[in-house]
Amino acid sequence: MAMQTKTFPSEHEEQVGFVRWFRDTFKGVLIYAIPNGGHRAMNVGKDLKDEGVVPGIPDLHVPAWGLWIEMKRVKGGKLSDAQMDMIRYLEGIGHSVIVGNGAREASVKTLAFVQARRGSQIA
Repeated sequence: MAMQTKTFPSEHEEQVGFVRWFRDTFKGVLIYAIPNGGHRAMNVGKDLKDEGVVPGIPDLHVPAWGLWIEMKRVKGGKLSDAQMDMIRYLEGIGHSVIVGNGAREASVKTLAFVQARRGSQIA
């Protein structure tokens, strides 16, 4: 009998699940993705860089809350140096950043963020 190996969802699958949860939970609160990653042809990458794409920007943004969310896989996801630098920058200018290893962790951290901000503009 062959041993089954456990597979983990991709970062894309985790992000799709998280965004669905967020939009169902916080109706009317804008969350959007920044298409910063992925593999592209060199000329497309150059065009995007020329247009202002910056390495390390988190995957998702909730502008009303000043919240950025970087999604990683549950297993094997790791922040790059550019991502760590960008997180430090964003936090340094007063924004909040959540790193979620999977949709579940990102959801838990988002709920904790909202709870910590109770009484402010997030209700």
